[in-house]
Order: sequence, then structure tokens, then C-alpha cells
Amino acid sequence: MEPVNRTEVSEFFLKGFSGYPALERLLFPLCSAMYLVTLLGNTAIVTVSVLDVSLHTPMYFFLGNLSILDICYTSTFVPLMLVHLLSARKTISFIGCAIQMCLSLSTGSTECLLLAIMAYDRYLAICQPLRYPVLMSHRLCLLLAGAAWLLCLFKSVTETVIAMRLPFCGHHVVSHFTCEILAVLKLACGDTSISEALLLMGAILLLPVPLAFICLSYTLILATILRVPSAAGRRKAFSTCSAHLAVVMLFYGTVIFMYMKPQSKEARISDKVFTVLYAVVTPMLNPVIYSLRNKEVKEAARKVWGRRRGLTG
Repeated sequence: MEPVNRTEVSEFFLKGFSGYPALERLLFPLCSAMYLVTLLGNTAIVTVSVLDVSLHTPMYFFLGNLSILDICYTSTFVPLMLVHLLSARKTISFIGCAIQMCLSLSTGSTECLLLAIMAYDRYLAICQPLRYPVLMSHRLCLLLAGAAWLLCLFKSVTETVIAMRLPFCGHHVVSHFTCEILAVLKLACGDTSISEALLLMGAILLLPVPLAFICLSYTLILATILRVPSAAGRRKAFSTCSAHLAVVMLFYGTVIFMYMKPQSKEARISDKVFTVLYAVVTPMLNPVIYSLRNKEVKEAARKVWGRRRGLTG
């Protein structure tokens, strides 16, 4: 058995779109604009949810958490990616790569659980309306959200530590625009079976299981809505969860498309472009969907804006 060359790696080169300068110049303004809209839109949702007392409900508490998650997720990679799109030096330190990997894993995983929690909240609100204030108490909201954040952070730290302790034998060119864990594992020259098993277990727990729970919740919600005698009542009941359903379809639709399609040995440039757009577009659209589909959010935004103008006027 040949000894493993354990040449230490101090930094990684994020290949990204190297060799496609015209594409980099096109993506920079596009991704910059989408990142700015993501920050402004999600910050507005959080601000309105905090400042307007009428939105101090479980639904908007979880929506605020979703907006904070979207800000954190995009901020783990977009700023550095924008720098790299304009720079010939596309490197990231070993520690920086580990931190980016851990935070992106954690925020992405937490969103999976949070969408399932939001579906459970909608189920209780529509199927158990009289008991809803008792069942979905403020304490339970904090417990569910806190558990999702902490559980996914612990999972991501574990996966990152195990992956980054592998020998890389001097290989440092990551065929991705971020320190995505699967792209980094391809550089390892040691046994990656433990990392791959952990990732597979995490993927099963955080993709099919929450999705099945969401589907079950909406099946029960639909059955309840169809029993409502008036058309106006059915429309009102469905409107309370249509925005969440749209976000779920957008999030899981893009994830399933990305990871269920046949994988090629070398990532094509079209796949990389789609990955960038999916990673930036989804968090940008979430506040847009909730703003367009929800009268309460629009009304609360008008009240907060009017109050602010009154103070400055």
C-alpha cells in the first residue's frame, strides 16, 4: 500500500467561471442586482414583521426567520463570488472555505425544516382554528425555530469537520464558485465514505422527510378547505397558505431539478450558471411572493411606511 502524500493545503482556488471572462462580466451586474433585491426585500419583511403589531403571529414569526435565513444563505457566498467575478485571483483560505461550507450547509438545511414547520403552522391554523392559539403558542414557536437552527448547525459543523480533516494531497482547485462540500470532497485523496454516508443520511432527513410532511399537511388542509360551504370562505382559507405553497414549490422544485438530473463527470458551464441563478433567485423571490400574495403584508408595509413618513415629515 502506497503512503498517502499528505501535502497540506492552505488555500483553495475556486474555479467558478474561469476561462469565460465575457460570462463573468455578464453575471456580475446580474448577480449584484439580485443580491441587492434579496437584501432589501428580506430586510423589509423582517422590519415590517417586527414593527407592525398585527403581524406578531406565528405565521409571520416563521416568515421573519425565513427572511433572515435567505439573507444569511446568500451572504455566505455571493459577496466573495462577486469579487471573484472581477478578479483573476479566485482563492479562499482553508479556514475561510470551511466556514463558508458550514454556514451554507447550515442555512440551506434549516430552510428545509423551517418550510415544514410553516406547513404545520398552516395546518393548525386552518384545520384546528379554535385551538390554534393554544396549540401554536409563542413558546412552541421559539422552540421549533430554535431547534431547527441548532440541529442544522450541529449537523453542518459535524459534516464540515469530517470533510476538512481529510487529506487533499496538494489538490486545491475546486470546480465550483463556492466551497460546496461535494466539490471539495472530490479533491480528497483519503477515504470519503464517512462523509458521503453522513451527507446521504442528512439529505434523506432534510429533503424527502420534510417534503412528505409538507405534502401530508397540505392534503389535510385541502380536505378541510373543500368542506367549507361558501366559495368566499374557501378562497380566504386558501389565500392564507398560497404564498407558502408557492415558496415550497420554488425551493423543492429547483433542488429536485439540480440534484436528480444525471450528473456528468465534469460540470458543464450551463449547469454552473443555472446553479448560480437558482442559489440567488430563490431567496430573492421569497419576499416578492409573500408581498404579492398576502394582503396583510402589503397593508402592514403601507402602515409602517406611512408612520415613517409622518415622523420625518
